[in-house]
Amino acid sequence: MADIQADSGAIAAPATVVRGACSPLYRNYVLATLFLTYVVNVMDRGVLALLLESIRKEFTLTDAQLGLLSGLPFALFYSTLGIPIAALADRSVRKNVLAGCCALWSGATAAAGLAINFGTLFLARVMTAVGEAGGTPPSHSLISDYFPDSRRATALSIYALGVPVGTMLGSLLGGWGNELFGWRMTFVLIGVPGIIVALLVWFTVREPPRGMSDLEPRKAVVTPPAPPLFEVLAFLWKYPSFRHMCLAAGLHSVVWYAGSQLNAVFFQRSHDMTSAEAGSWLALFAGVGTLGTLLGGLLSDRMSARFNDRRWYMWVPGIATVLMVPFQFGSYLADDLRVVVPSFVVMVVLASMFFGPSFAVSQSLATLRTRAVATSILLFVQTFVGLGLGPYVAGMLSDLLRPSMGLDDSMRWGLTIVGLVNLWAAAHYFWGARTIRENLATTEALNRAQTP
Repeated sequence: MADIQADSGAIAAPATVVRGACSPLYRNYVLATLFLTYVVNVMDRGVLALLLESIRKEFTLTDAQLGLLSGLPFALFYSTLGIPIAALADRSVRKNVLAGCCALWSGATAAAGLAINFGTLFLARVMTAVGEAGGTPPSHSLISDYFPDSRRATALSIYALGVPVGTMLGSLLGGWGNELFGWRMTFVLIGVPGIIVALLVWFTVREPPRGMSDLEPRKAVVTPPAPPLFEVLAFLWKYPSFRHMCLAAGLHSVVWYAGSQLNAVFFQRSHDMTSAEAGSWLALFAGVGTLGTLLGGLLSDRMSARFNDRRWYMWVPGIATVLMVPFQFGSYLADDLRVVVPSFVVMVVLASMFFGPSFAVSQSLATLRTRAVATSILLFVQTFVGLGLGPYVAGMLSDLLRPSMGLDDSMRWGLTIVGLVNLWAAAHYFWGARTIRENLATTEALNRAQTP
């Protein structure tokens, strides 16, 4: 711990003090608006999953190419650009960065409907990723300045509800839009509403003073200069709890993204569903998943407060990830929907519980002017590892198994095998719990040092 403090001079740089506060009503309005941006973010990202089979048939693609299209282009640009965009957000007006990026990813989603081949569709997904790289980091930083540490995991879980809600809308609109209008027009109809949301963020969200919620009882807000990017990276990566949390979320995301991108293909092949039927079921599962997203943050906050032990921010997602594994077998390997549906419900609830606690840990370990970068590091690992590998590996396994199992069963086994990575992910949550209290105490001491 002493080494971290000694190497963190820039992190604890002298501060400038300003005054700032907001009403609870406006604070909740900001959270609702940021949640809405996350909904269109996930909706734009996830609609591709329901359109993959139609795209495969039109462009004559393999399963590995489907996994590549839904994973690597997005993961590569989202993860690599996320950190410099987050650094920009830590140095500038965060809500403007968010609004500009929202407009970009929405426009790129609409442009995907104009693709003439695999290459142009690949490029459209790249531009979607570039925009979405600037979505979550500034949003997390804004939420952390509007909500104090004791309520931060719950607030971030409410924000993270954008994942199941966006997935639900993307599944419904993607599945039915594909049936009614075709995959090209569906991309256009999904992308346009995000432009309106971008304008809402630009004109109605106020930029809060840095650290407003951390020092709220005294109504004194500290705005130290943002440290250099590489110092922030070095500072955070020295925390064992931060490293293990990022690795755990990244490995869990291998399973998460494999399913979110290929579940529609699984239902269409293994259960003979149309895209509209698959989209309706997946929308239902995503809606139920809101329970897990909320439960993860609430349980972490409540258990941490009840036992005065913040290791629960690691234990809650770790336990949920382990419990998820047996339900993956029932979800993918059972032939009867009477088994598949309840298994899927439980699996999705448990899978969603990692969002709030993981995001809260990243924000609490970061100092006041490094929070956007902290989120971007977590998302870099989560997206580069999870989205970059999950769909592609599952698709590749499906291609390898197809000669022996056939088209109907190869995807279900590819998703089942990838699901075992959850055991590895859970181990990192439990390892990270061993040092989280000490690491949090270090950051809190640095934040107090910035207070005159």
